[in-house]
Amino acid sequence: MHYQPAQKAGSVERLEAKPINAARLGRPLYEKRRKIFPKRAEGRFRRFKWLVMLVTLSIYYLTPWIRWDRSAHAPDQAVLVDLAARRFYFFFIEIWPQEFFFVAGLLVMAGFGLFLVTSAVGRAWCGYACPQTVWVDLFLVVERFIEGDRLARMRLDTGAWTFDKVRKRVAKHAIWLVIGVATGGAWIFYFADAPTLMKSFVALEAAPVAYMTVATLTATTYVFGGLMREQVCTYMCPWPRIQAAMLDENSLVVTYNDWRGERRTRHAKRAAAAGEVVGDCVDCNACVAVCPMGIDIRDGQQLECITCALCIDACDGVMDKLGRQRGLISYATLSDYSANMALATNNGAIPIDPRRVRDGNGVFVQGIRDFDWRIIFRRRVVLYFGVWALVGLGMLYALVSRDRLELNVLHDRNPQYVVESDGSVRNGYVIKLLNMIPEPRRITLSLDGMPSARVRIAGQAPGDGQSFSVAVDPDKVTSFKIFVTLPKESLVEAQSGFSFRAEDPSSKERDVYRTNFIQPGTAK
Repeated sequence: MHYQPAQKAGSVERLEAKPINAARLGRPLYEKRRKIFPKRAEGRFRRFKWLVMLVTLSIYYLTPWIRWDRSAHAPDQAVLVDLAARRFYFFFIEIWPQEFFFVAGLLVMAGFGLFLVTSAVGRAWCGYACPQTVWVDLFLVVERFIEGDRLARMRLDTGAWTFDKVRKRVAKHAIWLVIGVATGGAWIFYFADAPTLMKSFVALEAAPVAYMTVATLTATTYVFGGLMREQVCTYMCPWPRIQAAMLDENSLVVTYNDWRGERRTRHAKRAAAAGEVVGDCVDCNACVAVCPMGIDIRDGQQLECITCALCIDACDGVMDKLGRQRGLISYATLSDYSANMALATNNGAIPIDPRRVRDGNGVFVQGIRDFDWRIIFRRRVVLYFGVWALVGLGMLYALVSRDRLELNVLHDRNPQYVVESDGSVRNGYVIKLLNMIPEPRRITLSLDGMPSARVRIAGQAPGDGQSFSVAVDPDKVTSFKIFVTLPKESLVEAQSGFSFRAEDPSSKERDVYRTNFIQPGTAK
């Protein structure tokens, strides 16, 4: 875009804004990037984007500092990926390595959630909540604050390198780098206790991987959000090319309603007085000027469009000034657009005639189709939602019903058994009790299936019972060695194997592990 003085279209300022990323321009594939200077938009969608940016950035930067009491035996950080202990903490939920299927389930839900949103409201994720979009918006806030709005930035960019230009550019890029450092710093706080890591990081005593991670994320945030911007969405992200499979004729997308906007003219009153057919579009280019992707939505649906709806805000503002109905650019479905276009063109028999869509009072005729929110609840969207909900409910059930006590038994391999002097046979086992709560517990371990067997913990005096109580550490695996002895006359009891049963008397949690008792003639 090149700076030219603004012109007037009636009472509406006409901006000399030309699209950068338009297929009709036929730009070569390896052309040098041309900068985009989006104008600040005002309106309901821009306010919604401010809200989303505030919420998402607050979640990202503040979450590691939220505390959650898990007793003295577990970390008190609400969200923590503890790689050293191989744990993932999320408020009251604790995920162990063997429960990684929960993470896989979340990824499946995220995928179907993206399909669901795209099928219903197009690329809403890209336009509002994608990290690239959020950080680009944040970088643009800094840029506008230091260099001014669109025209001021364009003049500064093409102007000579004066002290004022150097000062503004240095300040802008310095703040961008600070944002990048804060982004990388917030990320590493998810993998260690945030206050402790902050102190060691500032004192240059943190692990080298922490500084490497912050440096990498600082660079990517600075380059992607400040320098590349729309190129990340256009060339690096695969989703613009996948989204076509997710859309149908009833998906909401940002649409220029040319059935009421064409023929566009800057001199509507003069053209109307001359009997010419004119539409609502006054060719002010406001929609082009605010687009962060550098496209003209009036050219139709394009790969680069992220449906941020800023062009809707810009166009609605122009329509308000002209006293015309909003919605020249709006969220619309292809089916509604096609029906309205058929009405405006007499089913394609004539060029667009906006007089066919309005009555003598300028009110839209009865056949014009407006957005009906019930179209969102169609079969395809319901199917995606059903799959998404089923995965979520399955994970919720697994989370609620899972036991926090796990028993694992390893049979001694050498020797597999020992024959004692009285003919009794003894087997050795390593018992591993996994206590998955941050509290110490006392677990009762007993045998099922060999009533004549006797159990003894290695290093302790022999007992004559089939069960014993053992203390287990909080949030850890407790291992110990036991011996199971079966009298000579009762060896027949071992033919079908037996079970170890671990039970917490207080919570009634239990786990059972079935194993074999090896004796002469059955060794493997």
